[in-house]
Amino acid sequence: MRCYALALGVLLLSPVAAADGDSYWVKPDAVLDVERGALRDGLAIRVDGERIGEIVPASAIPDGASVLDWSGHVAMPGLIDLHTHLVGDIQGASPAAPLLSSAARDALVGAANARATLHAGFTTVRDVGTYRAFVDVALRDAINAAQVEGPRMYVAGAYLTVSKGGGEVTGLAPDVEPPAEMRRGVADDVAMVRRRVRELINGGADFVKVIATGAVLTAGTTPGAPEYDEAELRAAVDEAANAGRFVVAHAHGAEGIHRAVRAGVRSIEHGSYLDAEGIRLMREHGTWLVADVYNGTYIAQVGRRDGWPAEILRKNDETTGTQRAGFREAVKAGVRVGFGTDAGVFPHGLNARQFAFMVEHGMTPAQAIRAATVDAARALGREGEFGVIREGLAADLIAVRGDPLADVRRLEDVRAVIARGRVAVPLRHGDVAR
Repeated sequence: MRCYALALGVLLLSPVAAADGDSYWVKPDAVLDVERGALRDGLAIRVDGERIGEIVPASAIPDGASVLDWSGHVAMPGLIDLHTHLVGDIQGASPAAPLLSSAARDALVGAANARATLHAGFTTVRDVGTYRAFVDVALRDAINAAQVEGPRMYVAGAYLTVSKGGGEVTGLAPDVEPPAEMRRGVADDVAMVRRRVRELINGGADFVKVIATGAVLTAGTTPGAPEYDEAELRAAVDEAANAGRFVVAHAHGAEGIHRAVRAGVRSIEHGSYLDAEGIRLMREHGTWLVADVYNGTYIAQVGRRDGWPAEILRKNDETTGTQRAGFREAVKAGVRVGFGTDAGVFPHGLNARQFAFMVEHGMTPAQAIRAATVDAARALGREGEFGVIREGLAADLIAVRGDPLADVRRLEDVRAVIARGRVAVPLRHGDVAR
């Protein structure tokens, strides 16, 4: 029987020690090579500040070195969610809910959501829009300055949307107008699209999120209906490209997907009515599919329980099955897939529930894990920075019990988290193998 790590003289590092830039070693039972889809036994990972310094046989750890003992666990890269909404409350029954919170409260709730996301093993997120412009920028910056605990964030600033479209607060009385800060991305022609894109980028957005079709959760809009023409979408893509940014498109309907892909967007979000032509176009253009295939189950269960509007529940029922069928065909056809959940509709920290749904609808566990690690990093254009356990890349590591390639639901119970070299969630003493 093994003794506790402390009894062996192994130092279990605190978050403070890791934050000071000290080097230390992580010693798991195995390391998951997400590119090959295989476990590698007997390795140790040296963390130097924010980066991975070295990966060597565990027997090569120097005497007297500081070691995090992850015995009984598999180490893998921190997870990436490409479709989150950290700012503000999660989805509820009232369409007026965004008006019942202040910007300050939205930011504070966002900080709590960010912490829950990080503690669930997601060390990077693409946050794809908030009703109140630029609160996500402030949250991102606070995390980067280590003022708030959370994942690395890439943010959209606000939604680029037509008036009363899928990115607006709707369902209100006709004489109730949302405040200007909730309409910063509204644009109804090519010239205004270009202007709004510049404003969003100048305000700190890392990319642009355009609402190309109606939305399931926006009252009065039709998910299958296009809301921008191809010229307007292309204007957004071109203007973003001028600043070295890309555009992602919320697009449920087939025609909206076709227009967005031809216009040059980086990814299609949702893709509920993705058809054969959309799949062909996405393969031809190298467009990513980010489909929230767990979300429909949550909305159907919790929405009915909590009395969400009948229109929302109907649209969810109409899109859930078609989305999953299209996802399966896209996977089969070799479309590039990134992991994205729409967390914020459901509670933050439950993001990993989607892995099992991706496997149920056509992916292998290895493919689903790639979609949330190395492939998600590629979708962000950051494959040389994180997403893989490799020397020189960011020290984003998580520990899980058992083999996630055999049971992908292991990722729903992350036991330890290191983000940018900082120990965000230390392995509990009871989790260390004896």
